[in-house]
Amino acid sequence: MELISILLLVFPFLGFLTIGLFQKQMNRNISGILASAFIFINLILSGILFWYVSSSNLTVETQLFDWIKFADISIPFALTVDRLAALMLLIINGVGLLIHIYSIGYMKADTGVNRFFSYMNLFVFFMLILVLSSNYLMLFIGWEGVGLSSYLLIGFWYKDHANNDAAKKAFIMNRIGDLGFLIGIFILFVTFKTLSISEIATKASLMPSGNLTLMAITISLFIGAMGKSAQIPLFTWLPDAMAGPTPVSALIHAATMVTAGIYLVARSSVLFVLSPVTMNIILVIGAVTALIGGLIAIYQNDIKKILAYSTVSQLGFMFMALGLGSFSGAMFHLTTHAFFKALLFLAAGSVIHALSDEQDIRKMGGLRKKIPFTFALFIIGTIAISGIPPFAGFFSKEVILTAAYEHGMGMGILATFISLLTTIYMFRLIFVVFFKAESKEIRANHPIHESPKVMLYPMAVLAVLSIIAGFVQLPKLFSETQGFDNYLSPVFEKASKLAPVSEHVLDVQTEWMIFSIPLLFIALLVFLSYKRFVNEKEFIAPTGIQKVLSNKFYVDEIYDFLIVKPLGFISVFFRGILDQTIINGFVNAVGSSTLFAGKKLRLLQTGNVGFYLILMVFSIIAILFFNIIL
Repeated sequence: MELISILLLVFPFLGFLTIGLFQKQMNRNISGILASAFIFINLILSGILFWYVSSSNLTVETQLFDWIKFADISIPFALTVDRLAALMLLIINGVGLLIHIYSIGYMKADTGVNRFFSYMNLFVFFMLILVLSSNYLMLFIGWEGVGLSSYLLIGFWYKDHANNDAAKKAFIMNRIGDLGFLIGIFILFVTFKTLSISEIATKASLMPSGNLTLMAITISLFIGAMGKSAQIPLFTWLPDAMAGPTPVSALIHAATMVTAGIYLVARSSVLFVLSPVTMNIILVIGAVTALIGGLIAIYQNDIKKILAYSTVSQLGFMFMALGLGSFSGAMFHLTTHAFFKALLFLAAGSVIHALSDEQDIRKMGGLRKKIPFTFALFIIGTIAISGIPPFAGFFSKEVILTAAYEHGMGMGILATFISLLTTIYMFRLIFVVFFKAESKEIRANHPIHESPKVMLYPMAVLAVLSIIAGFVQLPKLFSETQGFDNYLSPVFEKASKLAPVSEHVLDVQTEWMIFSIPLLFIALLVFLSYKRFVNEKEFIAPTGIQKVLSNKFYVDEIYDFLIVKPLGFISVFFRGILDQTIINGFVNAVGSSTLFAGKKLRLLQTGNVGFYLILMVFSIIAILFFNIIL
């Protein structure tokens, strides 16, 4: 099993090197097949590891070599595969494989397709390092590597300057969060004299709840998670990341990069449950992010940005679960979200492909008969993410809603409202794109065509998973066996023992209310959305609060005014005063004085031998004179 965990890193890195080094010589049709083959092998290996750790309840520990060893510092390059890591391996390699296969069709005509698949394999490699790491420093390497790979993929079409700006924005905003993560690592080492995740959990479990050092550590780690998982205030990079190809959007937004923050908090669950202040901060930040992301999504008109803000909202929902102490609930929703959000992004890519790169939903309409397979898959993804039974999103959302109501009625109602926002923006998208009358732009400019099978089949697999994945854990009303919770219980055992016991125990009536009332509201919202958007003759310009939401609460403009422009002004000022005037002035003065002295001294070179002899005599006399005096 140790060899298998090592090979998980070898194959995607080998794919990156092979395709990257020989991209100019390699046939464009080969790179996608080769990259997909490496991920397929990884998926098989992941399945073997998943079966082993699930059946034996053992953890696979693999130490490759001593990475840093100095005095009392010992940090090995080691891999750990427990149940949580095994679950993430299946998600990363499974969803990653389907996106790779989809990309073969989507990127077929792109001249940089070999470079694209090289970057995709590199992304998977760093994501695997992140989840397999046995210590926080190795995890940080994967963390930074994922950031680098996302920069390369978001800015893949680098000839368009807007894409480069989006890539830089993602990279810089992630560095802000990463600084917090790095500070947390420093405090961890100073406090525990180790960076081993398991050793830190053991030592931390002996510390009292509310310890200030643990609070500093967990807040620092959460700042890192905020950047990577796009939580307020570090969330504006995620919608702009839509500048990359659609498969990149699916890979980043579904199962990999943005879920890294969720994974970090879940992996460090012992530290977080011992810091109630941090847990409350996570709960508040998650709730606000979920609410704002959902409200903004309702008034977006770019099909990919609607899904991007949906991701922001769903990630906030997962952080709410973490803040409520429902670590397995957050991971359950992360798992189901990986399937239906990847499906929705790939289906959006199919729509964009059918309309020759059109992304504005105002220029769409009437597509359900033109691309019926894509329409059916889009419907499945929408039902799943909206939490309608018996699809996967219903079961994972139900776990989080139950945790929210156990925290208090107010939190439960807020969580229900946030969940219902999903129904509004997703069914608006469905009705405008597929049911509304066909727009003039489509009739005039777009020969509509269904996507090729290589794109449709991966979407069909994701659709099946979006339907059946939730059945691994039925609501407590219907089954006492909580399959997903039981699977992850060994991972969160220490945290569950240290966590405070919930004061609110839900009775059967409340559980039925949680189960039924959201469904009634969903049915009502679907009906109202149909009446509102299908018969809409033309789009009305938003006003008032609608304009604020359509402009994303002007967060980008606020950041530009408060941060970007002042820093730009300061940079220009210091460039003119400090750099150009003082530093360059000093350097230029040294050069000018050297030239001036050279011009004057060269006048002594007269070519007259008698003059040189006189200088020699005077020089000898001067040397003798100074020697006598000294």
